Amino acid sequence: MADHLEEVYKKYVKPLPTAERLRLLEMTVHDLALTAPQDTKERSILELRELGKEIWKGVDPQKYVDGLREEWDHRQ
Repeated sequence: MADHLEEVYKKYVKPLPTAERLRLLEMTVHDLALTAPQDTKERSILELRELGKEIWKGVDPQKYVDGLREEWDHRQ
């Protein structure tokens, strides 16, 4: 199936002008928004707790803030 989709894309979509490709994308997104089941479960901001914490492992918060402030000072 993926090979077929790639073939369709290369043959019919890729040769289109950019504006027409964007219009096709817009139509596809609109169609998906209308047909995709909506997630009606109420979400909580607390579900994001500790998400991405590994990115900050070993980073000193004060040094990080000091670095940001230094960047801001150089931009002004």
